[in-house]
Amino acid sequence: MAVYLVTWNLNKERSNYDAARRAFIQHLDRYESVKDSGLESVRWVSTNWTANQVSDDLRTKMDGNDRIFVTQVVAGTHQGWLNNQVWEWINARI
Repeated sequence: MAVYLVTWNLNKERSNYDAARRAFIQHLDRYESVKDSGLESVRWVSTNWTANQVSDDLRTKMDGNDRIFVTQVVAGTHQGWLNNQVWEWINARI
């Protein structure tokens, strides 16, 4: 399985932002994933799908003016300041 970093921004200008955000998060929660409490719109997901498949799937819960970025996390090519449990989760899967 691969680990992907998923980051998104839903347009807060829409009238149903809260409901759209809940629907998006619920859809995202179908994946095995972890989040860092300091990064509100970022998740790491583990799946057999490709980055394109994950992006296409999550975009079904987004409007045309929302944004998403999905990239694979590859061993030895990443660094950052995250909670230890997030690092442990990522490192156990790559």
